[in-house]
Amino acid sequence: MTDLFGKTVLITGGAAGIGKIMARLLLERGANVVIWDIDAVKIDETITEFAKKGNIYGYQIDVSNIQKIEDTAKQVKADVAKVDVLINNAGIVVGKFFHEHSTKDITKTMTINAEAPMHVTKAFIGDMIEQNSGHICNIASSGGLISNPKMSVYAASKWSVIGWSDTLRIEMNQLQKNIKVTTVMPYYINTGMFDGVKSKIPILDPEAAALTIVRAIEKNQKMLTILGYIYRLTRLGQAIMPVSVFDWFAGKLLGIYKTMEHFKGHQK
Repeated sequence: MTDLFGKTVLITGGAAGIGKIMARLLLERGANVVIWDIDAVKIDETITEFAKKGNIYGYQIDVSNIQKIEDTAKQVKADVAKVDVLINNAGIVVGKFFHEHSTKDITKTMTINAEAPMHVTKAFIGDMIEQNSGHICNIASSGGLISNPKMSVYAASKWSVIGWSDTLRIEMNQLQKNIKVTTVMPYYINTGMFDGVKSKIPILDPEAAALTIVRAIEKNQKMLTILGYIYRLTRLGQAIMPVSVFDWFAGKLLGIYKTMEHFKGHQK
């Protein structure tokens, strides 16, 4: 078990959605919480809202900027403490057919979703290795497990996170380091990021999803899907079904291939 009391926990994308909810849950567990977010206004609002719950700190940062990651990580260590638990939560989605993506769409999605978690982790994992303790939680997506129209680049970025994250877990185990890694692969969460999505499979409640993730960290869970039997059925189907049969199963029976047809996302 990972006791979060007194630990310094950093959450990227921590001023909105499940990141903000996790910040509150961690404060309630006695953790010192550091939130990174691109939106300075939301950071201030979150700190004001949660100030009475415990120690919370905020830093405005664009995690697509590697130099900014390195500089802000140093500032956190100077201002607060070394990070004990890192939650890589920041992410974006562009809901278009692949040929409709601009070069900027592709680059930005891959940079924020796939590369940033690696660079953020690189900025803190050295301290974890030195003190031989730590926990890294990477929020991927069920989109990193199942191909889905209008999610090609998003899916690619999340497939990347899953492969990197679980490999990191195995590496820490091989090196006999007491650093736990949890890879989270949630279904759609009702935070606004996927507004317009229509699904036969229930869309996740953000409060429940955030709580499940925090508990997974506490339990040192290696992988988390928050989909239960549907996840197991899907993975079994991928293993034993011919591609055409799995397309029928996922596309027609579960309706997954149609979920993004009416996607709107966050409305500016």
